[in-house]
Amino acid sequence: MKFLTSSIKSVPGVHWGYGLARGKIAWLKVAREFFHFRAQSLSERQELLPLWQERQFFLENRTSHTPFDRHYVYHTAWAVRQLLRHSPREHVDVASSLYFVALGSAVVPMRHLDYRPPLLMLDDLACDAGDLMSLPFTDDSVESLSCMHVIEHVGLARYGDRLDPSGDIKAAKELSRVLAPDGRLLFVAPVGRRRVCFNAHRVYDFDSVRSLFPGLQLAEWALIPDDPSRGLIPEAPPELINAQEYACGCFAFHKPLIA
Repeated sequence: MKFLTSSIKSVPGVHWGYGLARGKIAWLKVAREFFHFRAQSLSERQELLPLWQERQFFLENRTSHTPFDRHYVYHTAWAVRQLLRHSPREHVDVASSLYFVALGSAVVPMRHLDYRPPLLMLDDLACDAGDLMSLPFTDDSVESLSCMHVIEHVGLARYGDRLDPSGDIKAAKELSRVLAPDGRLLFVAPVGRRRVCFNAHRVYDFDSVRSLFPGLQLAEWALIPDDPSRGLIPEAPPELINAQEYACGCFAFHKPLIA
C-alpha cells in the first residue's frame, strides 16, 4: 500500500481540483481494479497483460451523464443545421471550431481560414492561413460566412495578437465588408452581463452584439443558457440573454441587397 500511495501524484488522469482526499480514494480504487484485472488476464488472456508502467488512470469519468462543453456542442450543432437549411454553394469559416469545420464540410464545400492553419485534410475542405483583421477577399464577395467563438478574444493578446480594446469591433467590420449582399453570417459569442475578462474574452449583451454589425440585419438567433438543464432556446428574449452570466449566443445575420 505504501508503494501505491507514494505513486499517486505521478499518475496521468488525476486532477487535483477534484479534491485531494477524494482523488486519493478514487485512485486507490482504480489501482485495486488494475491488479484484479491483471490477475484475471493471467488466467484468461496472458498475451495482453496490462503493465503498471503503462497505466493511465482516469478518475472522473464515472458519472451518471456524459459531460460535454455546452457552448461548443450546441453552437456547432446550430451552425451545421443552418448550413443544411440554407444550402449555400460554398462556405467560408474564419477560425471557428474545427469540429464545425470537419462536419460542416460534409454538408457544403468549405474554406477555413486561421492565423494558425490546422493540418486538417478532408474532402471539400481547404484550410489556409488568414488574418481576421485583413481577410483575403474583395468587398461584398462571400456568400456564406461564419466566425464563431472568436471575436471575443481579438485584441486581448491571449493568442499572441496585438493589444487593441476595439479589436472585436474592427474584426466585425472586416466580416461585414467581405459578406456579399443577400449573404449570411453565422456569429457566435459569449453573452450575458456585458464585460471584458482580460485576457480571456469579452461577454456581450444582446444590443452590443447587434451593434457590432450595424450594416447587417439580424435574421434569427438562439441562446445556450447558463442553466445546464436547458438546451438551445430559439429567439430567446433579450432580457433573458442579458440576465445570463456566461452563456452562448448564436446569431445569423443577413446583408441586405444593394438598392
